[in-house]
Amino acid sequence: MGKLKFVHYINQFFANIGGEEKADYAPEVRDGVVGPGLAFNQAFGEEAEIIATVICGDSYFNENVDSATETVLNMIKEKGADGVICGPAFNAGRYGVACGTVAAAVKEQLGLPVVTGMYKENPGADMYKNKVYICPTKNSAAGMRDAVKKMAPLALKVVKGEKIGSSKEDNYMPNGKRVNFFEDKRGAERAVEMLVKKLNGKEYETEYPMPSFDRVAPGAAIVDMAHAKIALVTSGGIVPKGNPDHIESSSASKYGQYDIEGVMDLTEETYETAHGGYDPVYANQDSDRVLPVDIIQEFIKEGKIGSLHKYFYTTVGNGTAVASASKYAKEIGQKLVDDHVDAVILTST
Repeated sequence: MGKLKFVHYINQFFANIGGEEKADYAPEVRDGVVGPGLAFNQAFGEEAEIIATVICGDSYFNENVDSATETVLNMIKEKGADGVICGPAFNAGRYGVACGTVAAAVKEQLGLPVVTGMYKENPGADMYKNKVYICPTKNSAAGMRDAVKKMAPLALKVVKGEKIGSSKEDNYMPNGKRVNFFEDKRGAERAVEMLVKKLNGKEYETEYPMPSFDRVAPGAAIVDMAHAKIALVTSGGIVPKGNPDHIESSSASKYGQYDIEGVMDLTEETYETAHGGYDPVYANQDSDRVLPVDIIQEFIKEGKIGSLHKYFYTTVGNGTAVASASKYAKEIGQKLVDDHVDAVILTST
């Protein structure tokens, strides 16, 4: 029996085509190994090999999801592989969503075994961890060796049809499936052991990890709204007509800052939404529905609000990585502080 055959899906960056300036790169298939595929081939040894690599730019994929997925699936199908590997995507949001989308489509439409990998906070992880095997990785490409060490053995087991163990045993993200098994010690005994370790400051591992949420202390109330400067910030993707900064419809890699000094109303002729996660019709007809410039201006006339900040800030929340959103918030927040803004109205979709 010959080596098992894999097709590898990667983005334009890992194919060494280019960075953000080449993110619109259309799908392409190349025979053999490209970029990180070499590390997978080494990890496979004599058991398997990558016979082809499918490449697609992150922006191209996320802006043309249906057509791009169909094209990529056709490229994979033509190679007659035994399995597929996507990524790893680490903490790159658009890349993670693309890897998850391709992996799920490969499994559901082609019926092929597939494995991908990404950082736990990548939006693609939450979207697809219950659909396909996703190995947790570090948050940057510096963790490539560790990622391959996890992904390659799991990919081989999946393709061979071997029994997959727990997420801890086989290094994939928990996927919501529960399996009954017998522990050597009863629950009460294990709980006491964990408590003793905790009380003594020793390391312990919970059997039921709880989700972790940011705790944000509420700001002080505005005492005098009639003299306050208010700024508008949105994750609803409202942009000037034509989207001059090309903010992506999903997994945004940037935010926009736009001057609205003297603007009383966001009209259909002047503004639109770049967001790809909701029906844009009503937002495009009247962008004030997402970014309420008209109402703010009315309140200013009535003396309810002091003034509207001359700039509004906007990005797309659809699939955008938590790390990216945090970065944008820090930058925008500092600008608002520097401009002596008193309060912010933050809108979403």
